Amino acid sequence: MKQNLIYKSVLIALLGFLSLCAFYGGIALLLSPDGSFFNMPLDLLSNSPFKNFFIPGLILLSTFGVFPIFVIYGLIKKPKSIIFNKLNIIYDYHFAWTFTLYIGFGLIIWINIQTLIFNSVDLIHTIYSSLGILIIGIALLPQTRKNFLL
Repeated sequence: MKQNLIYKSVLIALLGFLSLCAFYGGIALLLSPDGSFFNMPLDLLSNSPFKNFFIPGLILLSTFGVFPIFVIYGLIKKPKSIIFNKLNIIYDYHFAWTFTLYIGFGLIIWINIQTLIFNSVDLIHTIYSSLGILIIGIALLPQTRKNFLL
């Protein structure tokens, strides 16, 4: 039982780390949509539908900053929700656990799209892709899943 809580705590910590980083990056991009805060030229977006970093910053902040906070709350309190259950494609588990998988897969997709648009892979891309894989891996462990089985 104690081991199950360790995996759950690690999962919450990983989501918390992602959320903090996304808040930092998202707010920075919203405040300096020209990319100057991170020394990113607007030319990086030449292969994208965006003229500046405002919309990507908004997506980053909402999807990987705010959303994980709600998921962390769900992982801790396990509230019931008819609406969230409708979005849960894995019916045997609490929606917060399934949303954790959504976040992990979403992060991997986000980073892959970013590398395609930027036409380069940096260390930061590898780190966040690995974080997505780690979130999925920890969530899928039997010791973690036991906490969220309905």
